[in-house]
Amino acid sequence: MKVRTFVALGDSFTEGLDDPYGDGQYRGWADRVAEGLALADPEFRYANLAVRGRLLPEIVAEQVPAALRLGADLVSLAGGANDLLRGTEPRRLGAQLDDAVGRLRAAGSQVLLFLGADAARLPFGQRLSPRIRAFNDEVRRVAADHGTLLAAPGGAETFAERRFWSADRLHLSGDGHQLVADGVLAILGVDPAARLARDAPIPLEPIVSQTWAADRLEDLRWARDHGLPWVGRRIRGRSTGDGRRAKRPDLLPFRPNGTGRPGS
Repeated sequence: MKVRTFVALGDSFTEGLDDPYGDGQYRGWADRVAEGLALADPEFRYANLAVRGRLLPEIVAEQVPAALRLGADLVSLAGGANDLLRGTEPRRLGAQLDDAVGRLRAAGSQVLLFLGADAARLPFGQRLSPRIRAFNDEVRRVAADHGTLLAAPGGAETFAERRFWSADRLHLSGDGHQLVADGVLAILGVDPAARLARDAPIPLEPIVSQTWAADRLEDLRWARDHGLPWVGRRIRGRSTGDGRRAKRPDLLPFRPNGTGRPGS
């Protein structure tokens, strides 16, 4: 598929947490895909409207209209994980996704959707995993009904290594974002090697250890450092994305520099 313009919509996954540039800004799979597309076409332009913490209704209400105005060849739409964490029913999310994708397709954009990764890495993953599978079924249905592209980064086995996740187990690491980007570039028919040199890989290490006691200690640390702060934000009605704007709101040329940080 020839992509001259690309708009990325979503939450922290598409904003790029936790895949930092050297200046503290986030790179992520979408920037990595833009690197490959820009190297393949010097006229390529890219916008990223994703904001961390956004729920799917917020993405549909705030970002989809902006994407419609930009009129890109390709629009990626990834959302729903924050909603599932709050207990939203997957079919309700599927209906919202269906409406958004229908509008984008009617406007002439091809759409890229994503299947969610399994939650087995999380202490409460056994309760969340059935909702993720149900939502993935909704995503597959929407993709089939509207003829969209569908990225399936992988299941539990693909992401079972610690190197693909940041310390909070919710966001991808640089290696995880690169894995997603390589898959998207393959879907688009772009050689993943046709971009900046890939990061040095982190040594393989399973998320879970060989002992029950070590895993429970790790879970307690996770709850202290990441789980409890998340619950606290929910109680206060706060989000990590409060007051934040999209990192790249306009369709502009993407010119990666020597460190990977884009210029325009």
